[in-house]
Amino acid sequence: MSLPPLVEPADELTVDEVRRYSRHLIIPDVGMAGQKRLKNAKVLCVGAGGLGSPALMYLAAAGVGTLGVVDFDVVDESNLQRQIIHGQSDVGRLKAESAAASVREINPLVNVVIHNVALTTDNVMDIFAAYDLIVDGTDNFATRYMVNDAAVLLGKPYIWGSIYRFDGQASVFWAEYGPCYRCLYPEPPPPGMVPSCAEGGVLGVLCASIGSIQVNEAIKLLAGIGDPLVGRLMIYDALEMKYRDVKVRKDPECPLCGKNPTITELIDYEAFCGTISDEAQQAATGSTITAQELKDMMDRGDDIFVIDVREQNEYEIVNIPGAVLIPKGDFLRGTALERLPQDKKIVLHCKSGARSAEALAVVKNAGFSDAVHVGGGVLSWIKTVDPSLPAY
Repeated sequence: MSLPPLVEPADELTVDEVRRYSRHLIIPDVGMAGQKRLKNAKVLCVGAGGLGSPALMYLAAAGVGTLGVVDFDVVDESNLQRQIIHGQSDVGRLKAESAAASVREINPLVNVVIHNVALTTDNVMDIFAAYDLIVDGTDNFATRYMVNDAAVLLGKPYIWGSIYRFDGQASVFWAEYGPCYRCLYPEPPPPGMVPSCAEGGVLGVLCASIGSIQVNEAIKLLAGIGDPLVGRLMIYDALEMKYRDVKVRKDPECPLCGKNPTITELIDYEAFCGTISDEAQQAATGSTITAQELKDMMDRGDDIFVIDVREQNEYEIVNIPGAVLIPKGDFLRGTALERLPQDKKIVLHCKSGARSAEALAVVKNAGFSDAVHVGGGVLSWIKTVDPSLPAY
């Protein structure tokens, strides 16, 4: 469906702007009016990572007048495989500042606003209020639901994208004209069921595929052209090289944008989504050790059985010496229990501690009451015990 332009056009384009955007200007659907709307637009990118990188770069190149970037993280070397807005010299630099510098290099005519903060329920409404459109490049469910709820409560459209391994999704959520994110996903998945990109990986170029779709949709909304992805979910399979779209209807019972909304303000999104299950939290309470404590146990020759619950490909990247690989899935299926010795203390670890906590709950329920897991996982081992090992 065709929607009205999201913003009014700016008064004029300068000579320099006409030269820069000439390939837009000769497209009849864009023309001078459309480019003036882009110039007058204020767009916020939530995240300067995998999706935020191509989104910010192409929004800047397209001539969006004001670009906001909100990100509190710093550039890590493992980001560079896909977060192309950052370079080697940016490692250790704040992502928001690195991204802003790249945007200014691409297009010095763009006004860049840096929000070097973590997006929270305390600041999200104030930050979003200053923009016409939100581009969501987040990678966790708690922030996605918060972005959705804030956008709906403020009456703003936002463009969502998601990536994992070889698969990507994108849609436009605008409660005034169609569904919101809660209409598509009423409830978050159970904790630990859906791996993050940090756990499962992502093909670097997939970020460009989905990020460019997000920018394409942003330009259409701002200029009022084409048929935006409102009420449609675009699904992309990079291995099969297939695109398909699925209709998403507005849920009349949606607690946020339905006929009788029950959510009228922001909620506790960490509690709503959960990072690990209640069982895992209970199991980890009082049964979490540090990486250094594990090293001390090894040095003393304690009778322990160390288990790595990550996947095979992760184990091949880096592993704690002496750890036996038994993936978390084997614990959830119960097949791992027969491999556990009865006469040794069980010590579990994963990459950062979430998956090992889930496995710990299974182990404790099976009667291994003195089992423990390593808080911070192998990343903590690298940081505090053996910095020579590669992090990922």
